[in-house]
Amino acid sequence: MDTTLLSVSIALLAGLLMTRLMKKLKLPAVTAYLIAGILVGPYVLGRCGIPGLGFKSMEEMEGLAIISDVALGFIAFAIGNEFRTEELKKTGKQALVIGVFQALVATLFVDLALYGMHLLMPDKLTLPQVITLGAIATATAPAATLMVVRQYKAKGPLTSLLLPIVALDDAVGLIVFAVSFGMAKTINSGQMDFVSILVNPIIEIVASLILGAIMGWVLTQLEKLYNSNTNRLNLTIGAVLLTASLSMLKFEIGPVHIGFSSLLVCMMLGTVFCNICSLSHDLMAASDKWTSPLFALFFVISGAELELGVFADWAIVVIGIVYIIFRSLGKYFGAFASAKATKCSPEICKYLGITLFPQAGVALGMCTTAMSLGAEGALIRNITLFAVLIYELFGPLFTRMALTAAGDIKPMSDEVKHRRKMKLEAAGKTE
Repeated sequence: MDTTLLSVSIALLAGLLMTRLMKKLKLPAVTAYLIAGILVGPYVLGRCGIPGLGFKSMEEMEGLAIISDVALGFIAFAIGNEFRTEELKKTGKQALVIGVFQALVATLFVDLALYGMHLLMPDKLTLPQVITLGAIATATAPAATLMVVRQYKAKGPLTSLLLPIVALDDAVGLIVFAVSFGMAKTINSGQMDFVSILVNPIIEIVASLILGAIMGWVLTQLEKLYNSNTNRLNLTIGAVLLTASLSMLKFEIGPVHIGFSSLLVCMMLGTVFCNICSLSHDLMAASDKWTSPLFALFFVISGAELELGVFADWAIVVIGIVYIIFRSLGKYFGAFASAKATKCSPEICKYLGITLFPQAGVALGMCTTAMSLGAEGALIRNITLFAVLIYELFGPLFTRMALTAAGDIKPMSDEVKHRRKMKLEAAGKTE
């Protein structure tokens, strides 16, 4: 009997129930989903070996990769909504400068800190590993940030600037990682490969933006064929699914590798669609409601995929802690300095960097590529997994605190609390 559907349903219900417990502790729903995922994952309930109760192994988790791919496609599509022309006129220059600068500063901080670790323990941490981990430090997780913004209905100058910056991280990260990883491979092999270092990442970014733009235009033209909002929503969902699947295509033309970034493609789909379709506001709002359970399941699965075994190696823990501290410092001070240089408000200067701490999907994709380094790649992967575990559990909390302190998350008014209480009493319920 195939128990996959049973496991997935239990995982989703566990995540939803965990949000009630985490609410009492005033923790974001994202954190609740991740903790629920750990509980139903291979290290807790999965170990019981009861079919359907949890996920028994990481191999079983690989079969659910399609859910993560689809969720990330819709997350990127939603972030594309933040690139409306009217908004870019206000914050476009600031987002570009901050997005690039904070990513590079994070790389610099991690490179310097880990190079010091390399000098102290050259047998544990090699120079190629230092360079690669520094590049991975650029990546910020858009999913966790978007979920916190949605849950608390964050709205304000910081939120308007944050989401475009998180999206830009993908493009900046691709370039920095490609160059740094190319240098790491050169150190190992002694042969310089300019195609891998410069040509492939540029082609990937340009090809992703072109594919996303084409699909955005096609979606807008197809929307004109329907009058029913239901059919338009179905068409929008189908277009995102099709675009996400097309972004997985790969081609080889001699030494040149032509691939796509799923996040960039779907983000560009959303950007073009939102700027040229007059009905995009309503359709994006409807899409957000449809994707709510999908995002919840995505984070529960992400929690189940977190590798707890990395705690067994003291070297990984020590290097991971250094990586986490200096990446966080790089993100914070990089965002602070560039926000100040672009004349952002004091609140944005002070709190923007904190909201850029979460790290997950893009970083994991980078460390998967780094596995081609062999034994050195395995250490990079484990350190990244350790960092992702910490960042995913605590990053959303820091994001919520920063958005609250900046005034983008407003506390519930007494009037709203009273209306909510009256509704619950009328329904015969109590909180």
